[in-house]
Amino acid sequence: MTAKFITIEDPGAHGPWMVMVHGMSQNHKIFEAQVENFRQRHPICLIDLPGHGLSADLPGPFGHAEMAAHVGDAIGAAGIEQCIYWGTHTGSALGLRLAGRDHGRDPDRDGGRFLALILEGVVLPGHIMPGVNAELQRACDMARDHGMAMAARQWFAKAAWFAVIRSNPGPCRSDAHQAIIAEFGGAPWLYDGPPGQLVEPVDEAISALARPVLFYNGEHDLAEFVATADTLGGLLPTAQRATIPGSGGFPAWEYPDRVNHLVADFLTAHNII
Repeated sequence: MTAKFITIEDPGAHGPWMVMVHGMSQNHKIFEAQVENFRQRHPICLIDLPGHGLSADLPGPFGHAEMAAHVGDAIGAAGIEQCIYWGTHTGSALGLRLAGRDHGRDPDRDGGRFLALILEGVVLPGHIMPGVNAELQRACDMARDHGMAMAARQWFAKAAWFAVIRSNPGPCRSDAHQAIIAEFGGAPWLYDGPPGQLVEPVDEAISALARPVLFYNGEHDLAEFVATADTLGGLLPTAQRATIPGSGGFPAWEYPDRVNHLVADFLTAHNII
C-alpha cells in the first residue's frame, strides 16, 4: 500500500508536474486555491499523507522516514519522473528528505525527481522543534483522553500556527479550514505501535543541491519556524526566501494570491514553466 493521490491534468497544461503535500491534520484540500491557479499550466498531483484524507487507512508508524517513503512511492505510482515539489510544514520536511536521499544515491542527478522545491513553514528533518513537539503531544493526549472530535477542535482553537486564520475568519476562510481538520481521523495521534525509524539530519545532503528552492513564512509565523527557516537559509544560501505580509502559519491558505504570484514569478525566473 502507498499513499493515495489525486491527479489533475487539464488539456492545456504544458508545464512539468506539480506535486503538493500537506501538513499534519490536513489533507489535499488545503491546496485548492493553488490548484485553481496553476492547473492550466501544470498537471497536478495531490498526495494525502498516511493517516490523512484518502490515505486515512494506511497504518503507522507515522514518522518522517515512513511518510517520506509513502510520498516517494506515490509520485512513482502516478508515473511522475520529474516535478515541482510543493510542501507545507510536514510536507516540506518530506520533500527535503526525498531530495537529500535522491541526491545521495545519484549526485549527478542533482536532487533526482525534483526540478524545484517550494517549501512553506519549513520543517527540517532531524531537527528538534520543542514547541511544535509539545503542541503535538498535547493533541495526542487530548485525542486519547477525550476523543478526536474534541482534540481536533482544541487543535484549531489553540495552536498558535492557526492564529491568523482564527483572527481573520472571512478572508482566511476559517470555517473551511476548520472543516478540513474535522475530517482528520487522527491515526497519527492515536498510534501506539512501534516507533518510526530514527531520522538523521539531512543538512549535508541538501546543502549540495543545486535545484532552485523557494521557501517562505508568514509575517506572523511562530519564532520556531522562522528560526528553522534561518537554518535552511544557511544551508542553501542561493535559495530564494520570502516573507508573506499579513500571514501566519499557512500563507498559501490565508492569502493565496500573494503566494501564488510569488511562486509563479519564481518558476518563471528559473524557466520552469
